[in-house]
Amino acid sequence: MQYVTSGESHGPKLTTIVTGVPAGLNLDEQSIASDMRRRQSGYGRGGRQIIETDTATITSGVRFGKTLGSPVSIDIVNKDWKNWTGKMAAFGNRPDECPREVTPRPGHADIVGFMKTNTDDCRDILERASARETAARVAAGAIARELLAEVGVEVFSWVKSIADVATDDSCLIDYTNNEIPSDLLARIEFSEVRCPDDEVTQRMIKRIDEAKEAGETCGGTFRVVATGLVPGLGSYSEATSRLTSKLAASIFSIPAIKGLEFGAGFAGVSQLGTRFHDEIAILSGSFVRKTNNAGGLEGGMTNGMPLIITAAMKPIPTCMNPLETVNLDTLEVAKSSKERSDVCAVPAAAVVAEAEVSLVLADAYIEMFGNTCMSDLKANLKHYKDRLSVISR
Repeated sequence: MQYVTSGESHGPKLTTIVTGVPAGLNLDEQSIASDMRRRQSGYGRGGRQIIETDTATITSGVRFGKTLGSPVSIDIVNKDWKNWTGKMAAFGNRPDECPREVTPRPGHADIVGFMKTNTDDCRDILERASARETAARVAAGAIARELLAEVGVEVFSWVKSIADVATDDSCLIDYTNNEIPSDLLARIEFSEVRCPDDEVTQRMIKRIDEAKEAGETCGGTFRVVATGLVPGLGSYSEATSRLTSKLAASIFSIPAIKGLEFGAGFAGVSQLGTRFHDEIAILSGSFVRKTNNAGGLEGGMTNGMPLIITAAMKPIPTCMNPLETVNLDTLEVAKSSKERSDVCAVPAAAVVAEAEVSLVLADAYIEMFGNTCMSDLKANLKHYKDRLSVISR
């Protein structure tokens, strides 16, 4: 299962095409709509979220709520397009009220894209480099999430820190089993910053307010967890087929992601080997680990334990208190340009990461168990699970 997106931040629409989707997959419009809303949520978002109410419209590959086995095409209309029709027109001359963007923002793709493409207008770069594009990814990920649900896999996330305010989430979930506390998901989604700790939520909100008042932006960290995975997804034999590589590439493809950990991550490297590595045992007829410092991955493959990924997002580069830059026309010192922007988008980035992880995991399932139709995939998966059972040996 692969996807490609197209569209600019202020263009007519975003489009994503998802290929490799098996026939017979049930899709729920409300589930897709829920993911689109979650991406737009989170305290600290900017004015764009007021203008847009993202609706994912499936235009091909689905009939009567089931996939056909052909590519699934999804459109997301940009309501703000009406204000940018002249400035972003595909043809015609540049209107007088459309000045070029020549003061690139530090930390954004503006100046590097300017140098790479030989354009004279940074808007040619920033329109596509905008995080607005991630709305199309979430729509694609919603298709993958439906497939994973049918094979017993759940993918979710929460925010661990915003700026210097962090939660100790070590007791939220038992990472040595695939059970989710009954109230955890509700606590995450009811939080304005998608943090399951009420007290820390309020401190995070206060920190975002302080940053907004100072013309600043906030970064942070979030965690993505997937439960119910079978062991053996991915590969140990080729570098590019290792699931660790694919997951890392997918997360780092999200704008502003600067760090990534699996399992115990960087903190784990200070431990000696006998304390870090997860001992193997048998429980209820299956091989399990007594701990989960590896984060559900060993040798480039899932090991049957919950997948644990933690990612770090840098502060958003568009600041209302602009940094110094260079005017590309005069080559003189200038203040960087200001686009309408968020103060903090860590909660939204976590939702985008859920989509990316879901796409990688769904692709791993169809690569291993077949992508022709869901009935064959699930039959092959059942056979595999039966073979792995220690009781049958």
